[in-house]
Amino acid sequence: MARSLALDTSLFPQHRWNPIAERPRGSLVVHEIYRSIQGESTHAGLPCTFVRLTACHLRCRWCDTPHAFTEGTAMTPEAVLARVQSEPGRLVEITGGEPLLQDEVFPLMTSLADAGYTVLLETSGAVDIRGVDPRVHIIMDLKCPGSGEGAANLYENIELLKPTDEIKFVIADRADFEWACDRVRGGRLAERHAVLFSAVTGELEPRRLADWILESRLPVRLQLQLHKYIWDPSARGV
Repeated sequence: MARSLALDTSLFPQHRWNPIAERPRGSLVVHEIYRSIQGESTHAGLPCTFVRLTACHLRCRWCDTPHAFTEGTAMTPEAVLARVQSEPGRLVEITGGEPLLQDEVFPLMTSLADAGYTVLLETSGAVDIRGVDPRVHIIMDLKCPGSGEGAANLYENIELLKPTDEIKFVIADRADFEWACDRVRGGRLAERHAVLFSAVTGELEPRRLADWILESRLPVRLQLQLHKYIWDPSARGV
């Protein structure tokens, strides 16, 4: 049965909310802001400023940014905007954690778009996206069973996506791949959006995933996390 779009916080342990629960009114808890090469999505390879927000209600088994669960500093949206504007370039990504857990992110994204930025939002798809400014490019990560968080997917979010938005599947094994293919075929997702298939680092070789994609004949994009090839896979701030 599909879940409601409203996020029921009682379904998740309280300690996952603690890092953002006591933030000052009107502020965001920010894990880090940095400039790097965009490693994912159809914008891969472009210089980009990243705003990584703190906290996530999910615990994907393969998560590569667990340090963002708890570490962060309170900043006003205005301060975040100023920090982004201090960097060159006009591409910015809001990521996490799960950035949509903090309501203040919505006016921040609007302010960035008003300032002329191309704004990307990386979200799990497990939080209602209805409040996202329509100028923002959403990259929605549907959770495969291998993540351990497949039950959190809000499939109703798919119908809210714009043609310019993207859907990502992070794939750990053949079962995840078949599940993702079923979602793509059943929802005709590749006809409506860019669809990205990404291999879990250290568990699935990209070569194998490429072979599966070719066998499937689906028009999906093999995604490599470029930053993990350019820098150490465990490096932060890249």
